[in-house]
Amino acid sequence: VQLQASGGGLVETGGSLRLSCAASGSTRSFVAMGWYRQAPGKQRELVATLLNGGADTNYGDSVRGRFTVSGDNAKNTVFLQMNNLNPEDTAVYYCRIAIPSMGVFWGQGTLVTVSS
Repeated sequence: VQLQASGGGLVETGGSLRLSCAASGSTRSFVAMGWYRQAPGKQRELVATLLNGGADTNYGDSVRGRFTVSGDNAKNTVFLQMNNLNPEDTAVYYCRIAIPSMGVFWGQGTLVTVSS
């Protein structure tokens, strides 16, 4: 499975961005598909993820209420709509998918920079 993320960029505080991650191959049986991020000098953390083929979602505490994760199963794509961004959201955002019997796969990161 290969993951291709896109949509990062520079935005002002209070602005919005939408990230996309397209997966090659069939991913409908995934356990989790979503987003993590890593800021400079910090550990990688959960942002938001779809669970159990999209039946459920899970969000990190710092983004709940501002970010929305969604998916398009037909296109094997997961999205992250990020609203009301602040400088603390500045990080490299990584797409991740976990598929039973296949393992965990990571995409290349996409940089999100929020200016104050």
